[in-house]
Amino acid sequence: MNQDKYYVKITSKHNLFDLKLKEVWQYRQLVLLLTKRDFTIRYKQTILGPAWLFIRPLFTAVIYSIVFGNIANIGTEGIPKFVFYLAGYALWDFFSGCTYNNSQTFNYNVHLFSKVYFPRMVTSCATILTSALDFLIQMTVVLVFIVAYTLRGDIVPNFIMWGLLPFLILWLGIMGMGVGIIVSSLTTKYRDLSILFGFIMSLWMYGTPIVYPVSFLEPGILKNLILFNPVTSVVELFRFILLGSGSIESVYLLWSAFFTVMVALIGILTFNRVEKTFLDTI
Repeated sequence: MNQDKYYVKITSKHNLFDLKLKEVWQYRQLVLLLTKRDFTIRYKQTILGPAWLFIRPLFTAVIYSIVFGNIANIGTEGIPKFVFYLAGYALWDFFSGCTYNNSQTFNYNVHLFSKVYFPRMVTSCATILTSALDFLIQMTVVLVFIVAYTLRGDIVPNFIMWGLLPFLILWLGIMGMGVGIIVSSLTTKYRDLSILFGFIMSLWMYGTPIVYPVSFLEPGILKNLILFNPVTSVVELFRFILLGSGSIESVYLLWSAFFTVMVALIGILTFNRVEKTFLDTI
């Protein structure tokens, strides 16, 4: 019997460009365990528990409809305001959850990291799965309203493209992970970045067409900056598939894909570099 497979050599010296994907796959059961832990802890001491996953998007969509739809009178390209904001919020909540929770990876898991060895990227994978689970639950609410509005003839979804939806979720999840673990690596030394990043995420949402369509913007620098936002093209494609309305430009989709790959690689490389010494500085 070959007993070598039961031993793991732990050393501070390793290739910076080693993504450790094979090792992460070997710890897939731990990924599922941490996902269950994160989901359970989040709602453990709440009265309504996971019901907040239904209440939050509904309540937010109502507020957005009143403030942005009625008071600000922002158009929604003929899409009923409520479902327009509901779908946009669900997708943004997934992305922001992946990004912000990954930005706290070292802070949230410092006690776990200091006691036992496992590939640290496992926690980031668990964060994506937890946010994806939240998103799937929220999407049940979105789909109910999509079906209702479709039967009324208010929207015409592109059902033939629905097979792309899992790819879009993976796309945003990887992008959020990349940005998040870069921030997490930096906040091990500079705690102020954690506070600043929460503010940046709020600004990022308004720089993304969540409460307005891209067509609402006048041509100019502002519109170009928003289109350059790598999340914008994914949100617009998401709406085009679900609601049948959205501005899709292949150039910005390619830019978003390139940004996602680069930020994920940079994030993993930075993460690999910091994970060896973060316990000395955090």
